[in-house]
Amino acid sequence: MPVFTTLVAVGGAYYAYLLMNEPLDTDEDEAELAAQATEHRFQLAAASVALALGGKLLTPLLGPLSLAPSLYVTLPLWGEAYRAVMVERKVRAAVVDVLAISIAVATDSYFALALGAFFHTFSRKILGQTEDRSRTNLISVFDKRPREVWMEVDGVEVEVPLENVKIGDTIVVRAGSVIPIDGLIASGFASVDQRSLTGEAQPVEKTQGDSVFASTVVISGTLRMVLERMGEDTVVDQIGKILRETADYKSSVQTRGERVADQASAPFLALSALALPLLGATGMGAVLCSSFGYHLRILGPLGMLNFLTLASRDGILIKDGRSLEILSKIDTVVFDKTGTLTIEQPHVADIIAYDGHEIERVLYFAALAEHRQTHPVARAILQAASDRGIQTEVSDEVHYEVGYGLKVHFGPSPAKRASGPSTRETASQAQRSRESAAHVIHVGSARYMTMENIPLPADALERQTLGHEQGDTLIHVGVDGKLAGLIVLQATLRPEAQNVVRQLKQRGLSLVIISGDHENPTRRLAEALGIDRYFAQTLPEDKAKHVIALQESGKMVCFVGDGINDAVALKQANASISLRGAATVATDAAQIVLLDESLEQLCRAFDLAARFDQNMKLSFAMTIAPSILGVGGAFFLHFGLVQPILLNSAGLAIGATNTMLPVMNLPSEGKKDA
Repeated sequence: MPVFTTLVAVGGAYYAYLLMNEPLDTDEDEAELAAQATEHRFQLAAASVALALGGKLLTPLLGPLSLAPSLYVTLPLWGEAYRAVMVERKVRAAVVDVLAISIAVATDSYFALALGAFFHTFSRKILGQTEDRSRTNLISVFDKRPREVWMEVDGVEVEVPLENVKIGDTIVVRAGSVIPIDGLIASGFASVDQRSLTGEAQPVEKTQGDSVFASTVVISGTLRMVLERMGEDTVVDQIGKILRETADYKSSVQTRGERVADQASAPFLALSALALPLLGATGMGAVLCSSFGYHLRILGPLGMLNFLTLASRDGILIKDGRSLEILSKIDTVVFDKTGTLTIEQPHVADIIAYDGHEIERVLYFAALAEHRQTHPVARAILQAASDRGIQTEVSDEVHYEVGYGLKVHFGPSPAKRASGPSTRETASQAQRSRESAAHVIHVGSARYMTMENIPLPADALERQTLGHEQGDTLIHVGVDGKLAGLIVLQATLRPEAQNVVRQLKQRGLSLVIISGDHENPTRRLAEALGIDRYFAQTLPEDKAKHVIALQESGKMVCFVGDGINDAVALKQANASISLRGAATVATDAAQIVLLDESLEQLCRAFDLAARFDQNMKLSFAMTIAPSILGVGGAFFLHFGLVQPILLNSAGLAIGATNTMLPVMNLPSEGKKDA
């Protein structure tokens, strides 16, 4: 075709591209605008195929008309090629694609160009849809708002769609229901689980005048609340916005797909240069059209986004898609001890009685004093009392004084045994206990006992020193001015920890514990779990140094932690994992967050990484094979431009189908509700 016509077509396409990409004065979401632009380009590409096909079947005049839309939809490739050559000084896949387009234009191969543009835009459309679905699943992990709510209208409760609720409306939420709005409590009292938003381990008591947040759950009670915020102003939507920004899909595209594509670009350029003197421009174009570069750049993020969707359905929040690829290469897992391998609430390991008291009597007094407390130590003591059948019925005569310890005044003991007196306490002793006079109980540390002028026996002081060395917590129980006993608390191993460690070792992973705790408890924990290597009494700033040392020895390290003091180590590690409910700094620093607050999901994360690695290898093989056939056809079967494009597109379709297989069984595989 004349050079003038070509220049007009290119100029028209470039002008249309500039118009299409002008900043828009609109309130529409950026992702929605991108989806609209992709759909527009796809429609133009389809029209160019129709025109080019008409030029082959009907009249040659239609062929040149397909040039402008074909060039328009491929203009982003020209920008990528320019940046690669002029800015980065590298040969990337876009350079190969642009050379193929140039040869198609130079040889008047309108149909081949239109076909390539069509498959290019179609693959971008599929990728965009997958990205949007992945984002939606990511946000739905936190957003559990119901579709229907109970709104109070003229004193009557009416069920209405959530979208019909306006600021100032009154909503009624009962026990077991999800709070649908951010609002202010007008009346009522309830216990609210806010873990999904705040990470608080314990439910929070809410009453009139308090604020409540959407997607939190009412555990008990009933609330009447007035809507304060809606739409993007709610806390859950603000979290969703942060997650969309945190899950940087653009950076996640920098996966092995792009690396392999760029690495293959130079060989394809060399082959095309060899084909030019042997096969002419058409043969050269056929080799360039056989390049699998762009297809790998699509399959990489496509597979990753699908596995991100799968992970979110399993309650695993992957904030950086690249960590999924890295996780498949990890050979060493480093655990923080406290809060990661152990849980917040300790357990009673031993009880030592003094001054003639029985062990269960000491526990009874401690449980009575801690009856109204909610901190982990109190829960451990109350749990031990419950396990031994000791009931503490607190009467109105009990008075609490909370300071450096706990001081409790109470009258005649109202205690009742769930199953009668123990073997250590006779019935007559139990009867005398129930009829005893008023007591004053002190519960706290050795220092608190000293402050309250309660003398400590020499062996109690020795046990205190031993407990400190072993990392135990000792709770002193004083009754009527004398030490009645010691309650020894030890860290509680997570119930799932041993099974998780066993599975990780079966995968051939090396395991390490890093702890700021003393040598003895750290060693004891390592022995209980069968972990050979550990570092005790480690300062927060030294945790990252241990990670660096492992990396310098050639290890790929995954750090699993939950505390503020783990943040630097989490950043340093090749991959980092935290649990929901952990310190905010830890969950911010971690690349992966286990939303069920259980280490069981750690094994699931490694499983997903392994499956992702296998899936990508198979998908790449499926798309590279047709590319090799295209090159062979160009040299030995005198392929034109259309045959390699069709072969490559078939390979892309097969590879894309393979990447989609993991999410096709979502209703039956994984969790529907993360």
